[in-house]
Amino acid sequence: MWKRLLLVSAVSAAMSSAVMAAPLVVGFSQVGSESGWRAAETNVAKTEAKERGITLKIADAQQKQENQIKAVRSFIAQGVDAIFIAPVVATGWEPVLEEAKDAKIPVFLLDRSIDVKDKSLYMTTVTANNVLEGQLIGDWLVKTVAGKPCNVVELQGTVGASVAIDRKKGFAEAIAKAPNIKIIRSQSGDFTRSKGKEVMESFIKAENNGKNICMVYSHNDDMVIGAIQAIKEAGLKPGKDILTGSIDGVPDIYKAMMAGDANASVELTPDMAGPAFDALEKYKKDGTIPPKTIITKSTLYLPDTAKQQYERKLHMGY
Repeated sequence: MWKRLLLVSAVSAAMSSAVMAAPLVVGFSQVGSESGWRAAETNVAKTEAKERGITLKIADAQQKQENQIKAVRSFIAQGVDAIFIAPVVATGWEPVLEEAKDAKIPVFLLDRSIDVKDKSLYMTTVTANNVLEGQLIGDWLVKTVAGKPCNVVELQGTVGASVAIDRKKGFAEAIAKAPNIKIIRSQSGDFTRSKGKEVMESFIKAENNGKNICMVYSHNDDMVIGAIQAIKEAGLKPGKDILTGSIDGVPDIYKAMMAGDANASVELTPDMAGPAFDALEKYKKDGTIPPKTIITKSTLYLPDTAKQQYERKLHMGY
């Protein structure tokens, strides 16, 4: 009898060990691939998952929230261990996140926050201080123009996205102390190069063929790269006739700096998944609850180090 009990106990322990050893499965609802930075974020997430033995299922939402909600519901149906979301907009998440909570699947937000009354619907947000990013560009501009009049046109990100709201806020706060600087036009370029070029063309036409514009502030590098093309086509010199300041730190912005076409960029690390995986693994191991916000580093880069930064980005797999 006792031998049978020992055998049953051994089999049970082996089964338990096998269950514990099973790899985690994570569903990732990604905004899309609208920019170089977004593609890098996805690639870094894949690399991090592979190194940790985590099965990562990625759904490209093509910048549509309805696609993200469908993906999250699919992940819930599949019974994944966790769900990562890079939310396209900040609102409208309560119903589907309540479904995830009922299914006891933790949700982690990457690079963007959401607006919900019940904060328990998600575990943590891994993000940069997007207000600070805008402030860094604004502070750079204040120092650069040194009291001279400067009319700024602003290329905003996707309407309703928390990152666009925060980057706008940070820049506005920074230039508020400089009465010589004012934003004369502001419009969404939806974080894409093509839309950034299109909106910049309209700004240039509306402002005396660009002669009234001192600087273009863009919520990401891709839009400003599109804007640079529009500036050139208008017969002006980007980086000189019209200054540029943007956010993300993608390789092409450093190439633009080396060519003298861009002036400043704040780097946003594409490694949002790494800290999220760290938090998930600790939670699964011993129930450790992460802080509600995990802040990544933001750094202002200028043309003097553009070559080194460009080479570093290539090594990162951009």
